[in-house]
Parts: sequence; structure tokens; C-alpha cells
Amino acid sequence: MSVPVRPGPSSWRRAATLVLAAGWTRPVPDAPSRPQPPAEGFRVLLLQRSASQAFLPGAHVFPGGVLEAADRSTDWLRLFAPHHRPPRFGLGPAPPQRAAFPVLPNIQPGAVDVDAAALPDDIAFRICAIREAFEEAGVLLLRPRSPRPADQAPGCALAPPPALADWRARVRQDPRYFLSLCSQLDCTPDIWALRDWSGWITPFSRPGGRRFETTFFLCCLSEPPPVFPDLVEVVGCQWSSPSEAIESLISKEILLAPPQFYEIRRLGNFASLSDLHKFSLDRESEGTERWMPIVLLTADGRIHLLPGDEMYLEDSNFLENCMSTEKRNEEIMNEGKKFHRIVLYNSHSYGDYTGYSIHVTVLPKYKHVYPKSFVVGKSRL
Repeated sequence: MSVPVRPGPSSWRRAATLVLAAGWTRPVPDAPSRPQPPAEGFRVLLLQRSASQAFLPGAHVFPGGVLEAADRSTDWLRLFAPHHRPPRFGLGPAPPQRAAFPVLPNIQPGAVDVDAAALPDDIAFRICAIREAFEEAGVLLLRPRSPRPADQAPGCALAPPPALADWRARVRQDPRYFLSLCSQLDCTPDIWALRDWSGWITPFSRPGGRRFETTFFLCCLSEPPPVFPDLVEVVGCQWSSPSEAIESLISKEILLAPPQFYEIRRLGNFASLSDLHKFSLDRESEGTERWMPIVLLTADGRIHLLPGDEMYLEDSNFLENCMSTEKRNEEIMNEGKKFHRIVLYNSHSYGDYTGYSIHVTVLPKYKHVYPKSFVVGKSRL
């Protein structure tokens, strides 16, 4: 096993992603009048990125994007007042700070310095995720400016605003216009509908590549809102149950990056939207883990090692390096027992995989759940 030296620091950005899960019914083919949910009882929104995008071209992803200075602006304080005030804006007690590997370079949102009085991360990242859902998908997760209801039922999205295309163009050009839209609608971003779910750091793949520290939120909606892809960053969309999304991956109808593959498989643990929603509420005081996969390049693919795996090393050298070996994936798998990894076969280029699997034998932490091991035979892809 070797660790090649790869010079050149990565370009780091902070980002937020929103996993939108919605209750779903559909007609039964032989009984159209009787609705029936998919196997898991809910579906997740996946957006197809434009093939012209530099990062993950053509892939299906959750809505999300880069944190901007406007998401942290103190101008939001006036909109949240008088019912919701700093520091937590009604979110409840702050979850514990978990020790995180690796320590990243200082990352600023956008290209603008952060005001010392800016909104805290818990609020700013939620605003970012909600803004990006509007920009990319036309989904507006807002709540009227009033005291928040005591119940914590699944949320719902507002109808798209008049002149949707005009507003999205303004927000895309200048994120500060999202605050203007909220003010005009007399609403605030529904930050209370978003639950802490996970955190992912883009692993090293090449010198100077784009890399993100991304906070993943889960939002359960009682029903799926209409989706309007922006046809700039996003060219298509679909609501899929976790099992449907994996079948689409197997048939090569869609491409999924490893974090999306992992998270969709994680969602497959839940039989219904109510189960998923209750789980997210029950564990929200636990906080989240933030993971940076370490990439092991093999003779016939690559393995993304995750914390807890017997080969995972908390070594800062891997912030800008990969592992490599002349062994094949199967040999590596036969040598180990303690797994937390995503295995890719024949990954000569992005999406060019003949096998895509997850192996998990470690126990989850902080009341979370990990995916069950899932092996796709190379002949099936």
C-alpha cells in the first residue's frame, strides 16, 4: 500500500444540501381508484445536473449549493423578529460539538468576509439549503412570520411565487434577493422543518480540484410540491423511493455520487415517512458526524473508506492525498472484516462503473442508522 504525494492545495467551499422526503401515493395498475405508496411509503427529490456543470456533470443529486455571505447576513434578524431571536431562533438546544477529522483550512462563504455579528452556522446553513432548493427546483420552504406551531408534523412548501423565473434569476445573480422575496411574501425560511442529518467532505481526487464541506439536512414534507428545474444548473428531476433510485442506478438511468448513494441506501431503512420523520425528531439533540472519505485506488476501481473502517486512518496527509495499491477490490475485501466503505469497480471516469456497493459491519453512533450492506454484482451494471 502506498500514499502518493500530490502537490497543490484544493479549493475549499462550504455548502448545504437538502434531502427532501415527501409522502406519496400512486394508483395501483389494476385498481386506479385506490392509491398505494411505494415500498418505502415516501419518495425523495433528485435533481439532474446539467452536463455542462464542472462539478458532478449529469449526476442526480439532492438540492443544494455553496453557502453565501447573504445566508449569514444580519438583515435576516429583522425578518425573524419578533417571534424568533438569536442565538437559536427557536431551534431548541444546540446539539453537542462532535470531534471532527480533518481540521480544514479556514473557509469563507463566497468571496466575502464574515461579519462578526453574522448568523450562526445552524441558521445560515439552513437558509442556504432552502435558498438553493428555490433556485434549483423552484421549491419554496417558507413559513408565515408568526409564532411557530407547537406540533412538529411534516412540513409543506408554499406555492411558487408570481414571476418565479424573474425571482430565481435575481436570486441566482445576487443571493441577497432571497431575503427580498421572503420579505415580500411576509415569510421566513422554514428553518424549523430541517433536521440535522449528516456531513460530508469531498475526498481528494486530483490537485486543485473543487472540494466542499457540506452539511446535509433532512426535510419531511406531507406531500411532494411541484418542482420546476431551473434549466441552468438543473435540467431534470424525479421523485423516487430509495429502492426505485437504486434500481435506476443499476439500470444506468441515473448517476449517483458516493454520498448520494450512501444516503439513499440509509433512507432505505425506513418503511414510511412517519417513521423517518419520527426518527429525525428523536435524534435531533445528538448532532451529526462529519465524514471525509479516504480514497483507495485499486487495480480495478476504487474504495471510499469511511470512519470506523479498519483501513481508515485519521491522518491529515489524506487531506491532499489518496491511498493506492496494485491489488484488486476483491482481494482487499477478502483481507478485511471491519468494514465501512463504498466499493466502485472499473471507475475509469466519472460514472463509468461496473459495480457499486456498500459494506457496513460497524455500529452507528449518536442514535443514527447506517445503510445495510448492499452488493451489486458487476454483471448487473
